[in-house]
Amino acid sequence: ITGWVIALLPVGIFAITYQLASSIDMGTLISLGELALVVFLATLFHGTFVLPAIAWVFGGVKPAALFRNIAQPLVTALSTSSSAATLPVSMDAAQNRFGVSSEVSSVVLPLGATVNMDGTALFEGVAAVFLAQMFGIALDPITITTIFLVAMMASIGAPGIPSGSMAGMQLVLLAVGIPLEAIALLLMIERPLDTFRTAVNVQGDLVGSLVVNKRVTLQ
Repeated sequence: ITGWVIALLPVGIFAITYQLASSIDMGTLISLGELALVVFLATLFHGTFVLPAIAWVFGGVKPAALFRNIAQPLVTALSTSSSAATLPVSMDAAQNRFGVSSEVSSVVLPLGATVNMDGTALFEGVAAVFLAQMFGIALDPITITTIFLVAMMASIGAPGIPSGSMAGMQLVLLAVGIPLEAIALLLMIERPLDTFRTAVNVQGDLVGSLVVNKRVTLQ
């Protein structure tokens, strides 16, 4: 039965998305496109500037060296959309390219693949704000703070598989009173964005291993 479900799942998702797409207007599609662009640019900024800065300041690895040595894990993450599937490649890069000890990489990277979801938390927070505006929910400072705190907590439990963030997204929507049916809107743009989020998640795991390894070495 599980095999049948897995085989029919792509057809079912396509049917749901098609039905939703046929019932919304062009303005909603444009808004979803703008949301996708904002999420992509924010994810790109985080992966291009924030994480390299952390690796340089706290890990002692310059941005050029960082990107040169994490190219293979990033490509694997982009192609699989799974931080769990990329884990062996990440461990190999950490140990053989950055000189991270096996003790550090064997703890930090598997833990990071489970709880360190930079891109996922970013997507869930921005998407929740977008949906709140769409459904007319007031966005005061307390509500926005709640959205991003719950997004960070929900991302910790997100599975490292393609579209795993949709499970945690339900918690974020419930926290601010957004109907769960709104997740169907995100399905139209979530899958392409998932590849970039996964790459940033993997990059964050590797940066974390560099920082921990340097601190362990200094001690």
